[in-house]
Amino acid sequence: MRLLLAIILPWLQFFTIGRPFAGIICLLLQLTIIGWVPAAIWSVFALSQYKTDQKIERALESRG
Repeated sequence: MRLLLAIILPWLQFFTIGRPFAGIICLLLQLTIIGWVPAAIWSVFALSQYKTDQKIERALESRG
């Protein structure tokens, strides 16, 4: 669901992962038609990093 959100409304996806400042910058970038593609790519990349960070956090919690 978040991946679809990252492609359609990239700026909103940043707010769901707790990065509001990046969301505002992404919204400004998305306001231009040309900026939509880089905004969507950036959003998908940030979502990937967020998921990786969560996996690492769970692994560290299970170790300790």
